[in-house]
Amino acid sequence: MRGLKHVLQTVRKESPILYGIAMFHFILVALCFVGWMVDDRMLTGLNIWVKPMKFSLSGGIYVLTSGFLITLYPFSRRKKNIVNTIISWTMLLEICIVVFQAARGVRSHYNQSSLFDGILFGSMGVLISIIVLTMVFFIVETIRLRLNTSRPVQWGILLGWLVVLFGSWVGGQMIGQMSHNVGVPDGGEGLPLINWSTIAGDLRVAHFFGLHGIQIIPLFAVVLTKKWNAPKLAKNLGILFFGLLYAAWIGFTFYQAKQGMPLIRL
Repeated sequence: MRGLKHVLQTVRKESPILYGIAMFHFILVALCFVGWMVDDRMLTGLNIWVKPMKFSLSGGIYVLTSGFLITLYPFSRRKKNIVNTIISWTMLLEICIVVFQAARGVRSHYNQSSLFDGILFGSMGVLISIIVLTMVFFIVETIRLRLNTSRPVQWGILLGWLVVLFGSWVGGQMIGQMSHNVGVPDGGEGLPLINWSTIAGDLRVAHFFGLHGIQIIPLFAVVLTKKWNAPKLAKNLGILFFGLLYAAWIGFTFYQAKQGMPLIRL
């Protein structure tokens, strides 16, 4: 809890607007949860408010993560503000489209049933492309610069950005086939809440683990460096091994999905 409090305090101090947009995402989580409880409309086999609730939570976590990590880079105040503004407002527009389409009872992704829906879906693609470009920016800067943290943690951050970029690429694969599932149409039998297919391949599995690598791998690096009394080289190798193992897991779930096999068959 102290770590989370430190992250929140740091982001709030360094970028109040980004912090406010992250909190808005979490408010949307609560509102979508209420919608889930009172609105029984269904879409592709799931209550219409579940998807925006999940996206709001994931988006809020990402905005907070990027807002905290950027404080470790030796950027000028102006450069930090520009990057924070791009990330936070882009994510805000993205989630607003997702929630708006849910309120209408229609799909936000892969929806080209009307000109209006197609424009919104295309706009989401542009917004996510901007976010992907910021990921590439962070990868380049993490390689080029010395961050205000230990070298093992910097390795963890670099691996995290690389993995999240791959997770975004998986999202592009879903857009390319205009569906989540491989082998069956979207909306069939799935795991509770997350709705990952239990009868066919589902690219959302690799996409999910990829996008959250930017939290999981750096967090592992922080814990390892604090808890393991070992030479720096050993810590670097430990973090590298964990990052490669995590990436291999994502690669396996992607391969599994492309073969039409579910993560868990029920």
